[in-house]
Amino acid sequence: MPPSPADRRSLRLLAAALAVFLTALQVRTAGALQIQQAFASPSRTNNFVVDAVSRRVYLAAVNNLYQLNATLAKEVETHTGPVLDNPLCHAPQLPQATCEHQKTLTDNHNKLLALDRAQGVLLACGSVFQGFCELRAMEDASRLAVKFPQDGATVFPSMLNIAANHENASTVGLVFRSHGGAARLLVAATYTGMGSDYFPKNHSKEDLRFENTPEIAIRSLDTADLARLFTYDINPSEDNVFKIKQEVKQKNKLSFVRAFVHKSYSYIAINNDANAGVKESQPNSILARICLDTDAPRRSAESRKLTESYIQMGLQCGSSGNIYNRLLSIYPADISSGGAAGAEPHLFGVFAQAGGRAAVCAFRVLEVEERIRQGRRNCSSGPNSDVQVLDSVIQGSGAECEHKGAIKLQEEQLNCGAAHLQHPLALRRPLRARPIYEAPGLTSIAVDNVHNHTVVFLGTSRGRLRKLSLLADLSVANQWSLKLAANEPVHHIMTFDPSDHNYLYLMTTHHVSTVQVSACRECSSCSECVSAGDAYCGWCTLEGRCSVQKDCSSRTVGRSWISTGDGVQQCPSMTITPSEISRSDVGILINGSVPDLQGLQVECDFGVGITTNATVHLDYGTTQIQTCPLPPPHMYPTIPFGTDHVTISVAIRVNNVSVVSGNFTIYECERTGQIHFKTACTSCLSTAWRCYWDPRNNLCVSSKESTPQVLLEVNTQTVPQACSVLMRSCACVAACVSPVHPQTALPDPDRVTAVLQTSGRASEDRCVMCVCVCAVEVYSCGVGDSDCSQCWGRQAQGHMCVWCENSCQQQEQCHAITTHCPDPHIQKVEPLSGPLTGGTLLTVQGRNLGHSAAQLNVSIGRVPCSVLPQYYTVSLRLLEFMPQQGPLAGGTRLTIQGQFLDAGSTVNVKINQTQNCTIFMIEIKVLVCVMFQSVRSFIPMSFPQSCSCVSSTLIVCQSPAANQSQQATAHFYLNEVLYRGEDASPSGRGPDEDEEPHADAFHFDYVEDPQFYTANKEKLIKHHPGEPLILIINKGPSELDLTLQEYSVTIGSDLCDITFHNEQLFHCTINRSLSASTGELPVTVRVGHFQKVIAMVQMGGGSELAIIVSIVVCCVLLLLCTVALVVYCTKSRRAERYWQKTLLQMEEMESQIRDEIRKGFAELQTDMTDLTKELSRTQGIPFLEYKQFVTRTFFPKMCSDYERRLVQPLYENDPLGPRALSETHPLLQDWQSSNSVRPNLEEGITLFSTLLNNKHFLVTFVHALEQQKDFAVRDRCNLASLLTIALHGKLEYYTSIMKDLLVDLIDASASKNPKLMLRRTESVVEKMLTNWMSICMYSYLKETVGEPFFLLLCAIKQQINKGSTDAITGKARYTLNEEWLLRENIEAKPQNINVSFQGFGMDSVSVRVMNTDTIGQVKEKILEAFYKNLPFSQWPREEDVDLGKESPSMVKSGCLEHADLLTRYEDEKLHFYGASLAMSMKDKRENTLGRVKDLDTDKYVHLVLPHDELTESRKSHRHSHRKKVLPEIYLTRLLSTKGTLQKFLDDLFQAILSIPPEKPPLAVKYFFDFLEEQADKRGITDPDTLHIWKTNSLPLRFWVNILKNPQFVFDIDKTDHMDACLSVIAQAFIDACSLSDLQLGKDSPTNKLLYAKEIPEYKKRVQCYYKQILEMAPLSEQEMNAHLAEESRRYRNEFNTNLAVMEVYKYAKKYRNQVVSALDSSPTARRTQLQQKFEQVIALMEDNIYECSSEA
Repeated sequence: MPPSPADRRSLRLLAAALAVFLTALQVRTAGALQIQQAFASPSRTNNFVVDAVSRRVYLAAVNNLYQLNATLAKEVETHTGPVLDNPLCHAPQLPQATCEHQKTLTDNHNKLLALDRAQGVLLACGSVFQGFCELRAMEDASRLAVKFPQDGATVFPSMLNIAANHENASTVGLVFRSHGGAARLLVAATYTGMGSDYFPKNHSKEDLRFENTPEIAIRSLDTADLARLFTYDINPSEDNVFKIKQEVKQKNKLSFVRAFVHKSYSYIAINNDANAGVKESQPNSILARICLDTDAPRRSAESRKLTESYIQMGLQCGSSGNIYNRLLSIYPADISSGGAAGAEPHLFGVFAQAGGRAAVCAFRVLEVEERIRQGRRNCSSGPNSDVQVLDSVIQGSGAECEHKGAIKLQEEQLNCGAAHLQHPLALRRPLRARPIYEAPGLTSIAVDNVHNHTVVFLGTSRGRLRKLSLLADLSVANQWSLKLAANEPVHHIMTFDPSDHNYLYLMTTHHVSTVQVSACRECSSCSECVSAGDAYCGWCTLEGRCSVQKDCSSRTVGRSWISTGDGVQQCPSMTITPSEISRSDVGILINGSVPDLQGLQVECDFGVGITTNATVHLDYGTTQIQTCPLPPPHMYPTIPFGTDHVTISVAIRVNNVSVVSGNFTIYECERTGQIHFKTACTSCLSTAWRCYWDPRNNLCVSSKESTPQVLLEVNTQTVPQACSVLMRSCACVAACVSPVHPQTALPDPDRVTAVLQTSGRASEDRCVMCVCVCAVEVYSCGVGDSDCSQCWGRQAQGHMCVWCENSCQQQEQCHAITTHCPDPHIQKVEPLSGPLTGGTLLTVQGRNLGHSAAQLNVSIGRVPCSVLPQYYTVSLRLLEFMPQQGPLAGGTRLTIQGQFLDAGSTVNVKINQTQNCTIFMIEIKVLVCVMFQSVRSFIPMSFPQSCSCVSSTLIVCQSPAANQSQQATAHFYLNEVLYRGEDASPSGRGPDEDEEPHADAFHFDYVEDPQFYTANKEKLIKHHPGEPLILIINKGPSELDLTLQEYSVTIGSDLCDITFHNEQLFHCTINRSLSASTGELPVTVRVGHFQKVIAMVQMGGGSELAIIVSIVVCCVLLLLCTVALVVYCTKSRRAERYWQKTLLQMEEMESQIRDEIRKGFAELQTDMTDLTKELSRTQGIPFLEYKQFVTRTFFPKMCSDYERRLVQPLYENDPLGPRALSETHPLLQDWQSSNSVRPNLEEGITLFSTLLNNKHFLVTFVHALEQQKDFAVRDRCNLASLLTIALHGKLEYYTSIMKDLLVDLIDASASKNPKLMLRRTESVVEKMLTNWMSICMYSYLKETVGEPFFLLLCAIKQQINKGSTDAITGKARYTLNEEWLLRENIEAKPQNINVSFQGFGMDSVSVRVMNTDTIGQVKEKILEAFYKNLPFSQWPREEDVDLGKESPSMVKSGCLEHADLLTRYEDEKLHFYGASLAMSMKDKRENTLGRVKDLDTDKYVHLVLPHDELTESRKSHRHSHRKKVLPEIYLTRLLSTKGTLQKFLDDLFQAILSIPPEKPPLAVKYFFDFLEEQADKRGITDPDTLHIWKTNSLPLRFWVNILKNPQFVFDIDKTDHMDACLSVIAQAFIDACSLSDLQLGKDSPTNKLLYAKEIPEYKKRVQCYYKQILEMAPLSEQEMNAHLAEESRRYRNEFNTNLAVMEVYKYAKKYRNQVVSALDSSPTARRTQLQQKFEQVIALMEDNIYECSSEA
């Protein structure tokens, strides 16, 4: 009988249980892990700690400290950095210490974070101030709990230098209590002093940080004794520290991982990085132990010394050849393992090896303790190979172990050492452990013991959290994985919630998270919950859910929570007795681990809306029997047509929660007879239900009580006998039909069923009437039954067959019946493995296995195995399947062999009873079908290739040819189904997120074909037949990874033997005769499909000719060698003479260069002192007035035009001498117009000014003009400046217009390249921004930057005048610009002359001039001496004064003219020799300037000859005494000038890039915040883009303009030479603001090379300046508007705004039509009638044409 649907469901459950076991070692998804809360830190996290009482989390990050509550919500935030610090300086808390090194803003990286709840303090140690520590209040981490050091207290560096002072150096520590209750701090820090990789690379000999700081120390942490806080609390202090000797620190680079306490010991996990990378096979991990004085005091009153108890041993994870030698994380835990009765302490560690591979190893703490005791025993017995004394420690006791005599060490001495024992110690042999889990990228570990199950949590470098469940032997049973936020690496410290281990705290680079380590609620059934393998989860029976034990409210009741260790068999289950009913009640038996139900509300729920109260009858401990009354029959579901039963579900509910459920069957026997009406009696008595046959009424009834007649039932007689009455009643019918004799021969089948349907009347004396339907079965015992059990089993089918003489025969034919069958023979048992919890469905196949299930008793070992009757069959399987295996993706062609496979009208083949197998060929004995395909998408290959199966694990496929190098993709089809890797299985299990995901394609690269050639690249190789042939073949560089088997070389048709010497060379050898003896044979190299002929082998002949040719060639070569030798000797002697001459010239040139450099160095040393004396000026700085600064900045070209065209030097009488009158810009003059046109003109200007104050009109007006092609860049800048003047009285309105236009500009540039915005001044708004910055920064420029800028200008001018300057070319000895460098060694001497100025009212002054100066240069220096206290605009010009020798009366003949020193070829020079000169103003009627202009200066030279004349001079004076050198040697003068001016330049840059607290640049803050806001709105997160925006808006737009044009700020004379020097300084400032690194070389321009060394430092200043601006308090719109209003009020009525409006109107008039069109297209403009108002302005202005006498 085939299995029923209920049986099939049970079978699937068993199969599912087996699948759980088979996949137990596979990675599961994150169902068992969930992120509960997370906190994101803007800066990089360093450490965190959890308070066990308040559950607060304290998180330390770079420059920040956070206090979080239990839900990781921020309570307190405090900043710990950046601070001004230098690693070469003492901590500032040391009052007596000073530091000469410059301090910079330094980030504070937290190195140690620890809690001391008893004192209520939080210890936080940072990397700044040499590792200084603070004690903060636990209730409020922003508040210091203790001020340390106290004012006036004595402080030593050892009290301050606690943690490591470098961000990459390690620090670990812990707080403990000594036996007296005093708080102590154990801290271990990596050495960062001189000689380490962390010490600053400045060649400094100072080591302030670690001159007395040990690697490990125990310090006082008692806040009640602040005088000894952080001190080594044992005297002498060296006894309580562990410090490596300075000379061996390079061999002991200790990196500390973690410190923790176990019992009264402190364990410190260490890595010795000195051996990293040297021996990867050797472990570098160390476990050290120190005894703490936490127990009762010892007999000795002296405290225990740290080094006495110190002992260390190596930790080795892995075996030889595969050692994980670096410890990453360690975690102590008590676990149940092996055969231990209780929990045993272990140390779990994550170890890594090169390449990122990592492993988990576990070490027994008891073994560690025993090894330590044994080590001390061995050391006290003398030198030993297992233990050594650490002589690298300063506090050590010796170099090796010493024999201590016959003393017996006490237990305390074995554990913690003693003063008379050797210390500190190190065990030579490491503690070894095998890896229990290996995976790449592991970083951290935490371990928990849950219900005697070990659970390991692992963090990875790719932001994953793995959860492993371990068996008793520490092998992995299950594992899960969880993806964390942002894929950040997990910190090596993880900790459980102190009050609930169901939650784990972990930290990544920028996050701290709380992870729920179990997700039990995802399991919906007991079997799913228990079989999931999660030790945290169990089935809460009375609540009907999967939960942790803590969340099960009934956990106090026995057996109410079923854990994983209890097994699936303990889940509640129910057995209904009987399972098929036709009575009024049913008894329900509940099996499993369920609690006591007495006193609880127990109900039976039938799922049809009716519940009945259950009663408990018996109590057998864990099993109880409940009885549930059945509901009324009319409440049951209707029995479907064609069936005789219905299945009803029933559940036992306890307190309205379903505890267990099951099914029972209600049947009707009457339906059984009606359905099987042809075999009513047989079907009634053989059905599964309890039915009876009523022979009188020919009915199948359910109860004997329903009728008083005698009923037939199965238990009294067999079914055929019971139905014999029916057979006799039909005898009359059988008599009318031809009988079938039992001995009649039958066909092949063993049974034939004949249905006889007849009705009629026979002879009345024998049968009255018989109308019936009979079923007759005809069978043969000898067909198809090959064993005894099968034969006897046929009696259950009603066949009279017996086993007789080793064959199955009819009972009537056998005389010696064999009742006992042979011994059973088992052929196959499957499966061969199963879970320890049982439940596996075991199938046993064989012969003579009984003829009924009741006869079988099966046991596995001594464990009985229940036989399932519904699956028992006597007959062997007649079907054969091929193949027996197939891929998970489906598509396998299945061949089924058997008999009569084509019988029936419909044939279906199903796999696992669910998936159809598509039939495409069927015959009587063979059926072929294709299994279901789980993958339906196909990707065709461009070049399908056939593959050959080499073995069960290797398939070889040949790739197709390609035309070029490229990356190709191969798809693998198995049974014409695309292979997608193991993860495409129907199980749906996803890959581990840490592993690389499987793809449905294989990627490989086509590379260039390999190149082969013979040793000498010859193309023709001669070979004599009969001789062995050896070819040397070279292989060119190739990316192919070819093996020896892939090469083949043939010579003709003969295969060559290949021998490889290396990857680029192999030999081809043939020791036999070639197939051809004449002609040429090709040498062919083949690799795969690639083949190439690299040479030809010529066989035989030509030997005599070759000998003759060789002799001739040798003779010719000998002759050539002789001639070459003669020529070589001659050339060598000539070259030797030339070399001697050149060497002399080089020595002479070297001497000249040495003299020049020595002079430059001397000048460099003295210039600073001389220049400082020269700059002791007494006058004030000649600042221009605000209105002049504005006009020169806004209209730079126009102002220069006015200076040349309009400004005439008018002089006025003054007691101090004649002075010139300054110019006046038109915009600074009053508005003037004729009376006839004044009313309409002023009305038009007023109306137009009103329009300009309309934001919409002005924005539209500007955009309309910018869209015109003829509106040039100069017009845009002019319009922007005019608008700035016109709106100067309303700067807040002007700012809003500028911002609106900037928003439009940002929108336009954001879609293209946002980094190019504001780079040039090509739009109106960019010039408006320049003007806005100039207005807002004027006060800052004048008050902060003006003085250092002016001093730099004076310094440049003084430095230029200290040397010779060519009056014609302007080149000087001292300059910053290479193009203005005087490349001649002109000897110039300074001289002082006394000069008097007639009519000036001053005595004569002494003026310092050079003996190479021209008269014009002398005049300029004299004018500067007299007028240095006046602005330059009031100086007379050099052409307007006369200079002559001092005499009683100045005469014309005594005047010195400008050209007196313009001499040719320097034949004449003018020497003053202390002369006294007089200066006077020229007669205005004389124009002496004309004389100078009349001079043909091209014919004159001053200091340097023109290039062509210089060449001729050198040719004509080749043997002259004057020695010329390379002009490039004078470039050292650039360095001399730079060094002299460096201080002034640094002061200027410092003033520009600093923020004075008393007057911060509000405009800069306001505008930078505006840029930040616009970037955020557009999603621009690139910091480089914001940096460029800020640079383009302030430094390059304002400061560079000021640096290049000092005449905008000061009333000074800016010469062309000074302009060239300022260009070099401005370029240095531009490079400092740029983000790109300067790629400089020997060919780079000197203007960039000059300040290349200082540029990185300047870059840091710029970035720091931007950061300070960002950290300033935000500026509101109201505050900024108030500031702008104040600026407008301060400079009110400074400008002629009407003239500016008039100039703007000219542009409006010129583009009238375009502006009108733009206004007309704007709905807002039409609504406000702006177009009509603009037309009105035009009408008013054009009716009165006003021609301005000047243009602005």
